[in-house]
Amino acid sequence: MPGIRKYRRDTSEVSCCLKYVIFGVNVLFWFLGLIVLAIGIWAWTEKDTFNNLSRLTNIALDPAFILICVGTITFIIGFTGCVGALRENTCLLACYAVFLALLLLAEMTTGILFFVFKDWIKQQATTGFQTFITHYREDPDQQNLIDWIQEDWLQCCGVEGPRDWDRNAYFNCSSGAVGSREACGVPFSCCRNKPQDIIRNKQCGYDVRKPTYQLSSRVIHERGCMAAGEDYLQRHIVPVALVVIGPLALKILGICFAQNLRADIFAQKAKWH
Repeated sequence: MPGIRKYRRDTSEVSCCLKYVIFGVNVLFWFLGLIVLAIGIWAWTEKDTFNNLSRLTNIALDPAFILICVGTITFIIGFTGCVGALRENTCLLACYAVFLALLLLAEMTTGILFFVFKDWIKQQATTGFQTFITHYREDPDQQNLIDWIQEDWLQCCGVEGPRDWDRNAYFNCSSGAVGSREACGVPFSCCRNKPQDIIRNKQCGYDVRKPTYQLSSRVIHERGCMAAGEDYLQRHIVPVALVVIGPLALKILGICFAQNLRADIFAQKAKWH
């Protein structure tokens, strides 16, 4: 009997609490990554990107491509953490910890580079937004992203102001000669919202940049999105910091939990011998 009791102690299980916390959290990330990946692939298919390779020139700025990358990374990390914890597989748990560590290192490096090369990053962001404006009518994902930034998030227009919409072939003032009704105008997302409007006026930005138009400042936002973005960061510095620090803390916890579970598994396996 003493020998049997000793045998039972030696074959005790790993911490169920730690095991199923890692499993439960990562199964959610696994499904989330799968959903995001599916949405990204669906968006690419809808835009017929696979048959129109010319659209791949700005692939890094394609929201659908970004969704595919984020979904793939989230899916892989969630899979290794979920299956590794459920099956008590130390190899998958090690991969999970390494993936989190690499992601943590990349995010910290990006944050440091952001402060060191702030002006260069601002220039790249300006160039990217200008590219979005140029292809506004060509890519529905970029169009929806710009409309959300200008209308719902920052209440702005263009990169530095409404004149930036001259970069777009449809809104350029010279486009009137070829019959573009949007010539010398801006998208509806540049317009100021009126509480009394029940139906959104999609034509509110027509002709507002023409010299003869006198009330443009009352109709559209005059401030560019770069200046509006900088003001937003200054006014919401605490929430933005929490959004940045929160995921970093979760990754550190994930690495610690995975390593603790691996150590627990190794300790239990050592008793078998």
